[in-house]
Amino acid sequence: MSEKRIVNLTPHVVRVYHPDTPDRIDDLEQGLMCLIPPSGAVARLATVDLGTWCFIDGIPIEGVEYGHAHDLPPQRDGVHYVVSLALALGQQGRDDLLVPYSEVRNGDGTVVGCRVLAQVAG
Repeated sequence: MSEKRIVNLTPHVVRVYHPDTPDRIDDLEQGLMCLIPPSGAVARLATVDLGTWCFIDGIPIEGVEYGHAHDLPPQRDGVHYVVSLALALGQQGRDDLLVPYSEVRNGDGTVVGCRVLAQVAG
């Protein structure tokens, strides 16, 4: 059986906490299961600017095309990639993409990690 590994393609450390970790924690070590450091490569959802389409109440409304992955490696056996939800949603059919899910927040309400990693269905 081949070994599986997770590569973090976000610019942030991903903290994964035990599923029963409460929200609004002050000690970032409380319930921490593992850290997934950034790999150094960052996959992003690229955009294509289609120009100003119109103005609403004087505010320019730009046309933007989303969905093109930038710096996303091809699928490899045994490798899963942590990416942003926006990028994963634009890559339907890729079963190797994972996203942080079930957020853990600190006492100020800032997201500091997740309880699980999820695979976008579809």
